[in-house]
Amino acid sequence: MRAIGQDAFGGPEVLKEVRLPVPVPGPGQVLVRVRAAGLNPTDWKHRAGPAFLGEPPFVLGWDVSGVVEETGLGVTVHRPGDEVFGMLPHPYGAGAHAEYAVGPARAFVRKPDGIGHVQAGALPLAALTAWQALVDVARLAPGQRVLIHAAAGGVGHLAVQIAKARGAHVIGTASAARHAFLHRLGADLAIDYRTTDFATAVRDVDVVLDTIGGDYRERSLRTLRRGGTLVSLQPYGRRELAEQAGPFGVRAEVMIVESDHAGMAAVARLVADGELRAEIAGTFPLADAARAHAAGETGRTAGKLVLTTE
Repeated sequence: MRAIGQDAFGGPEVLKEVRLPVPVPGPGQVLVRVRAAGLNPTDWKHRAGPAFLGEPPFVLGWDVSGVVEETGLGVTVHRPGDEVFGMLPHPYGAGAHAEYAVGPARAFVRKPDGIGHVQAGALPLAALTAWQALVDVARLAPGQRVLIHAAAGGVGHLAVQIAKARGAHVIGTASAARHAFLHRLGADLAIDYRTTDFATAVRDVDVVLDTIGGDYRERSLRTLRRGGTLVSLQPYGRRELAEQAGPFGVRAEVMIVESDHAGMAAVARLVADGELRAEIAGTFPLADAARAHAAGETGRTAGKLVLTTE
């Protein structure tokens, strides 16, 4: 099968098309013929330097949408021919940027009939991240106020929709050029981070979703009401962040997305109900993965980039 591999860390140029054996599903696993696979910042971070996957060679990619080709021993939730989408176990289960991918059967759910594989392939990792942060960690409730940083980005634009679906009042930070996009998604207020200090413009929010890190985490603590929750997606400085949060009387959590069958089922229901849709910033043939990585690393895309195998 064709896959996008790398033998060394580096820029997009280290990515190359390789030929690998089609993987064989083990007990509890399914083999999926990949139709589309999203890209996420974790892809270029792993490509560029040591992270969770160890040393190359490896194949990146966690988002999958495709068709079940074969099931392993004991699998009952899917059958060959089922159209499914899901996230390979993050961070150690990469391998979606290929013609076939193998993963736990319960990492996948049925693809809603109303969307195609490109749309489905854009969703899993970013939508699960937003769902787990807002619902599982922050326990966002109707009527609460939530501040979402980089609200036009891959996770951010899905978080806006999930928060609105849960009846929240949504505030998003983004450049002024993205404000109309945020309002179309349902954001109640958009703040231009280039001209306005969100830490002085926003007060008494219940939840902050920080997708950026750096000084955004500490500054965001000042926007929360006492008892509020900050969820950071930057996997570092958990103890330091907790110490900073203490004087403000708020809870601060650092999270990394996990494989989650119930979460994927919830995402699928939102999609089927018309409450969640990925903005597709661009699609690229599998062979053009390096070009897709370069586009993603600019930080100027609104929504998601997707690789297609056909």
